[in-house]
Formats: sequence, structure tokens, C-alpha cells
Amino acid sequence: MEVVPHTDVGAFVRVARPLLDADPVRHTIALTALDAVCRGALEPAVLLTVHAGGGLTGVVLRVEGWPLMLSALPAGHAVAVEAAVDAADPEVTAANGPVAEVEAFAAARTARTGASVQVVMRERLFRLGTLTPPSEVAGVPRPAGGHDLDLLVEWNVAFAAEAVSALRPPSDPRPHLRDALAQGGPMLWEVDGRPVAYAVARPPVAGMSRIGPVYTPPAHRRHGYGAAVTAAAARRALDRGVRHVALFTDLANPTTNRLYPRLGFEPVLDALEVRFGG
Repeated sequence: MEVVPHTDVGAFVRVARPLLDADPVRHTIALTALDAVCRGALEPAVLLTVHAGGGLTGVVLRVEGWPLMLSALPAGHAVAVEAAVDAADPEVTAANGPVAEVEAFAAARTARTGASVQVVMRERLFRLGTLTPPSEVAGVPRPAGGHDLDLLVEWNVAFAAEAVSALRPPSDPRPHLRDALAQGGPMLWEVDGRPVAYAVARPPVAGMSRIGPVYTPPAHRRHGYGAAVTAAAARRALDRGVRHVALFTDLANPTTNRLYPRLGFEPVLDALEVRFGG
């Protein structure tokens, strides 16, 4: 087995994309991050490919400000890849991906360095089957525009404070929200001309778009607005020609794990985000 570090984004994309494109839902985070890198919206921190038996068997990447992405790392390669990641990117402090892959990588890091491992979030990945929008929800959807940026920043910060573990450092949402607006992803749900919820559909890549975050301020909850804006974002993604719409839920949130299946989302796999300590 050989672990190959890449410094040229274009060369990495040419090698890695066929493996990622083969299962765009499983690799949704890696694909959307790599798409942002190619558009200049994010900076790459580590780009690795794993080769064995004459072929590509794994892909690992991280972009600045994000955890290491392990959806395309076979668990059996974790020990060798963990050492290569440390050599290529000593700033790695967190990782995410399917449970088995993350646990294997975390075990390799602990065995080599003695680092502690803290669970940031346990998630479930869903894929849209047949979209079933909620009925009889007051209001209408509309695409967000540049004039909505301050509102989206406010709601994104509130979402992070409420839904994201304290183990995940806060980040400035303004750059990625500007990028999302430029790509036409955020959707608002309005009642009587007043925004009451929002959802973001990530730019289509490899025939897939991921929805998230979805947020309804506390004063507007229990009216179905979150479900309605999620369905509207999914419909917009489908209208843009994607074949797959994906989203993650926090397994600690029973409300969303009941909600999204009612809209037509089907579970794919359970995922894990961990943070490494000294």
C-alpha cells in the first residue's frame, strides 16, 4: 500500500474524483468541500490518495477550518494513513466520516500518540427517496438574496450555538454564506412577508446536493416551517437536475430524526465526528 500526498489540486481531483463520484451520497462532505476548493472558496490543507494492488483504494482530505474527511478511507488502511496524515498536516485536530472508519483512524492516532478522543457529534446520513412535502403549512418559500446575508449570519450563529457541540470551535459563517448565496443555495420560508426559517442546499456536485443547515428560530417553531423549507430546498435541488439529495441529522435530536423520514428521506449510514486532545 502507498499513501501519496498531493500539492496540486487539479492532479488530486483527477485521481480522487472517480472514487468519490462512484458514491456521491456517502462522500457528500468530501465532494462539496473539494468543489469549494476548486472554486477558490476554501483552501486545501491535506490531500492524500491511497493506492494498493495497482489501483486507487482510498481518498483523505481536509480543508482549512474543517475536520479531516474519512468517508473514503478503508478502515484497514487507518494505521498507515494516520501516520501519513500527521506528516502532511500536523494541524489535524478533528475527523469525521462513517463510524467504523473514524473509529479505526482514532484508534490508530491514540495508539501512536496517546491522544485522547472526544466525540463531537453522532450523526445519521439520509438520502431523499420520494419527496413528500408537508401539507397545510402557512407561508411560501423564496430563494435568499444578498440583502438577506445579515439575517442568515444571525441565524447560522444561533444554529451553531444551539445544535453544534461545544467541542467544535466556532467559525465565522459569513464567507461560506456568501459563497452559498452566490451559488443560489439558501432558501427562506416566509409568512406574511416575514422570514421564519431557512435551509441551505449545497451546490450540485456529482449529481448530488446536501441540505444543511436547517434552522427555525425558537419563536417560530412547532408550525412546520422547518419541514416546509427543507422540502422547498430539496425541490430546488431536484429542479437543478441533481439525482441525489442528502442531509445529516444529529442522533441526539429525536425531532429531526422523526421529521426527515416523513419528507421522504431514507437512512444511509451513521457517522461520527471526533476531536483529538493531547
